[in-house]
Amino acid sequence: MNFLQALQHEVLIGDGAIGTMLYAKGVSPDANFEHLNLVRPSLVLDLHREYVSAGARVIETNTFGANFAKLDAIGIGAKLHDINVKGAQLARQAASGHDVYVAGSIGPLVGAKGEEKDLGDDQIRRMFDAQVDALVEGGVDLFLLETFSDLRQLQIGVAVAKKTGLPVVASMAFGENSRIAGGVPVESVAERLAAAGADVIGANCGAGPLEILRTVKRLGKVTALPIAVYPNSGFPEYVNGRYLYRATPEYFAGMAEEMAAAGAVLIGGCCGTTPDHIREIAARVKGRKPAPRQISTSVPLAERGETQTVAAPGFLSSWGKEKVVTVELDPPRGLDCSNVLTGSRILKEAGADAINLAENPLARVRMGNIALANLIQREIGIEVIVHITCRDRNLLGLQSDLMGASLLGIRSILAVTGDPASLGEQAGASSVFDLNSFTLIKLLDDLNRGVNALGNPLGCGTGFTIGAAFNPNTARMDVQTGRLLKKVTNGASFAQTQPIYDLKRLDDMLEQTAQLNIPILPGVLPLVSERNAEFLHNEVPGIVIPDEIRGRMKGKEKEEGAREGLAIAREFIDAARDRVGGFYLIPPFGRYGIAAELVRYIKG
Repeated sequence: MNFLQALQHEVLIGDGAIGTMLYAKGVSPDANFEHLNLVRPSLVLDLHREYVSAGARVIETNTFGANFAKLDAIGIGAKLHDINVKGAQLARQAASGHDVYVAGSIGPLVGAKGEEKDLGDDQIRRMFDAQVDALVEGGVDLFLLETFSDLRQLQIGVAVAKKTGLPVVASMAFGENSRIAGGVPVESVAERLAAAGADVIGANCGAGPLEILRTVKRLGKVTALPIAVYPNSGFPEYVNGRYLYRATPEYFAGMAEEMAAAGAVLIGGCCGTTPDHIREIAARVKGRKPAPRQISTSVPLAERGETQTVAAPGFLSSWGKEKVVTVELDPPRGLDCSNVLTGSRILKEAGADAINLAENPLARVRMGNIALANLIQREIGIEVIVHITCRDRNLLGLQSDLMGASLLGIRSILAVTGDPASLGEQAGASSVFDLNSFTLIKLLDDLNRGVNALGNPLGCGTGFTIGAAFNPNTARMDVQTGRLLKKVTNGASFAQTQPIYDLKRLDDMLEQTAQLNIPILPGVLPLVSERNAEFLHNEVPGIVIPDEIRGRMKGKEKEEGAREGLAIAREFIDAARDRVGGFYLIPPFGRYGIAAELVRYIKG
């Protein structure tokens, strides 16, 4: 009897955690667990045998992260084939002589932190192909694609695995209210995975047994396909340097009984589950007949609770009627913000429409810009565009801080990925990069629609005007335009550029971005000396200063250099005035007096 036939006759018991069990056996959390297939195969084999002995009828290969994206990042991409083949062979060896099926475990493809280039469909397909082929060679009976949060990636993975003719279990990590990232509800996920060709649809990881039980109940009403569940053993607690899961095998098995009653026919465990958990499940559920299910053709999807809040008229309200000018000021390195308040006041009086506040530019510590923006708006009465980076907060922190920013009256956000922490001055600081600029813009758009990253309602929308950064100083303007198009598609409604010194480059940018139909403010950074010009050109990413301009700055320092730099900026503004709807001024070294002079020049 094959795997799918067995699911029609009885509830099958899966195995439990591999990674957390290897960790519990003394493997360093920094080690690559999949590589253990080659360097410590007996350890992996013994764990498989423990699960078989506990009553598991389906055991997973130790290959969850054995894909090129993960292995290549740690320098062992060339071993991908051997790791997967050996992983399948070890599980096959443990299953030998028992009525046990071997599932080839395939996890999501995760790019390098801070990488903004998404994996293309063909690239995803090739990576899955390589892993699938190796697992087939090793002798798996089926595939278990698990812990996915990206539905598109899972759909591609299912299609690749289906080509082998082996059964495919497609399992996603659902969050609160049975939704995946982006707010897609479980009902829609089931429909799309069935269309992709999944033989079994499942939920794993993400949350503990109670939350997954709710997901199973909803799944059971909308799909006739078999349902697989692999919950975590509750939520972990950090004790004496180790993560401990508190859900007892008895509690876990009790929840497994309820999942079986709700329609699950393959039940195992994810993070924190042990052979003891599986043994207890087997004692209560093994051999049970699949529960009957009543499929409804008209199950209403859970309400998204969206309450779109339109951004209030702000600094862009006069776009197309008069030149819009924004000016960047750096938050202070310490607690004294009197200088930035004075600069903001002078710039407002000069006619600036908004102040930009960067967030720890070049990964160097400065005052938090959300609190400072609130102070500037309250005391000076000028709108502030707050730059938000993905470097310094995880997804949880970003959502909390952005909701807080909305509460404080911040209405304009510029989304940037941020410079890696390694570039900065804080030894030991790490980069988070749960998101990049594209996905941060999508998150901001979700918040504007009144839902968080999981689609759960917030009560109202944030009403942010969402900005994007654009770098025209590259050899491939079309690539940058494509990136900006994606940002606009995700929700960006205006863009500010890196400093531009070349009028032809400006014209190329305007021509290629015209179809995007959003305000784009070219960056203007006045030079102050030859040394300053050479530093910007040679050391600062995203800035290119033409030879002619650098030649004009040659030998000029101090007052003479500042005068020449200001003259160059004015000439660029004059030439660009009829081409653009506004400018983004970046005063050198926080010298707001230079910026105020340029604001008056533009507005006059």
